[in-house]
Amino acid sequence: MTNNKNILALSLGGLLLAGSVQAQENKLYLFNWTEYMDPEIIAAFEERYDVEVVQNYFNSLPEMFAKLNAGGVSQYDIIVPSNYYVPRLIQTGLVQKLDTSKLDNLDNVMEQFQDPAYGPGAEYTAPYQWGTTGLVYNTETFPDAPKSWSLMFDPEVNPEHPFALMGDGQVSMGGACAYLGHGYDCTDMNAWKEAARLLIETKGRETFSGFTDGTPALQQLARGVTHVGLSYNGDYLFFKEEDPDTFATLDFMIPDEGAEMWVDSMLIPAEAPNPDMAHKFIDFILEAEVGAQLSNYNYYASPNAAATPYLDEVLTKPPVQPSEADMERLRFTPSLEGDALQTFQQLWSEVQSR
Repeated sequence: MTNNKNILALSLGGLLLAGSVQAQENKLYLFNWTEYMDPEIIAAFEERYDVEVVQNYFNSLPEMFAKLNAGGVSQYDIIVPSNYYVPRLIQTGLVQKLDTSKLDNLDNVMEQFQDPAYGPGAEYTAPYQWGTTGLVYNTETFPDAPKSWSLMFDPEVNPEHPFALMGDGQVSMGGACAYLGHGYDCTDMNAWKEAARLLIETKGRETFSGFTDGTPALQQLARGVTHVGLSYNGDYLFFKEEDPDTFATLDFMIPDEGAEMWVDSMLIPAEAPNPDMAHKFIDFILEAEVGAQLSNYNYYASPNAAATPYLDEVLTKPPVQPSEADMERLRFTPSLEGDALQTFQQLWSEVQSR
């Protein structure tokens, strides 16, 4: 009798295990930024592979990183971090290498994203979308605005109109470094200290309105609360398409001294429950027409060269697709670690507290 019970328990356990495996095979867990995926793309993928896509969202990279460390590394199949977090994810063992034999569409990726500085050889990453961070300013206030960070940092160029800096320390510090001639992607200690002093001086001006990121910065500009701010090219275009009258007097520029180019990429966590389906999803996004559909939905540039013929016209020109001259001025935000990260955080804390 005992033996029969053991056999029955083993049989039931096997069935439950098989059911669990089958459930994993029929689901894909996607961990992405909010409002960053066309629902029709998800529906098409689910239909093609008879799979359910379960979407979870994050609003910041530290939040994503913390959730992966708290067990998410075995809960999600795909994550979509920004470039400067990729080295941190690799070094901490939270992601796995891609099996390129399962990615037939990898050749569709534009050349500049095939061997990126943030992940040499693209062994772990496949690009999702890319964009730029630039200055947005009021053209009525500044009809002859210089194509320069001086609009933000030089009180003689902008003596009396309110402006906002970005709360992302590396972006604001990068802008100050660029303005001072050290390059947006500077990591030199002396350059950082000089940039920090400039930011503290800039904060001290009566027209400084505070640190404001992305979308809120555009809302302030639209209301006339500020006349210069920092935001993302795709967000700017989205708002301009939604409210063309208000945004008729707001323009986006990439300063000649240099600015940020960022890339969000698809990675597979180290203990993903369904890595095979994750590869299918990455390859699906890399299809020419799907890649174009994604960009047409969210107004960001496609890293997919094969997608170009299918893009809406507005996505093939500035501000979404920068001019060749501006492309040469764009740099990735450096990935910091160890002593460099600690020093930067100390300097940025000083900037914020002064």
